[in-house]
Amino acid sequence: MSFSVKLRVRYAESDQMGVAYYSNYFVWFESARTELLRESGHPYSEMEKDGLFLPVSECHCSYSAPAHYDELLEVRCLITEVRTRAVRFEYEVVREETVIAEGHTVHVCTDRNARPRLIPTHVRETLLKLAEPEACCKNQGRG
Repeated sequence: MSFSVKLRVRYAESDQMGVAYYSNYFVWFESARTELLRESGHPYSEMEKDGLFLPVSECHCSYSAPAHYDELLEVRCLITEVRTRAVRFEYEVVREETVIAEGHTVHVCTDRNARPRLIPTHVRETLLKLAEPEACCKNQGRG
C-alpha cells in the first residue's frame, strides 16, 4: 500500500532562483511517512507515548529534476522492508506524473534512551500488511 500527500513548494523552501533546496525533500518525505503511519493506526505521537521511537539510521535521495516555488507536488511513500528492529520507507516526489526525485529512509526502533529494541508485534504486523507483498514475504524473519 502506498500513501501520498500533496504539497506546494513554499517560498521559504526555495532559493533566489526559485528552486527548492535539496534538504526540503527529506522534510517532504517525513510528511508522507507521518501520514502513512497515522492512517495505519500507529501515529508517531501514540508510538512515542508507548516508548517506541523510530529515528532515521539511513537516508538517501536522488534528484532527476528540480522542484520550483509554487509548484504542486505529490510525495508518495511506501514501506518496502520490515525487520524485527527496523523499517524501510521508499519515496517518490512527483510533479505532473513525472518523478523528479526518489529516495528512502531506514528507521531503527529504539526505546526512550535510544537503545535498539524490537518493533512491538502489533505495530510490526500492521507495517507488514502495508508493505509491498514481496517485502512482507522475504523480510518476516530478518532482524
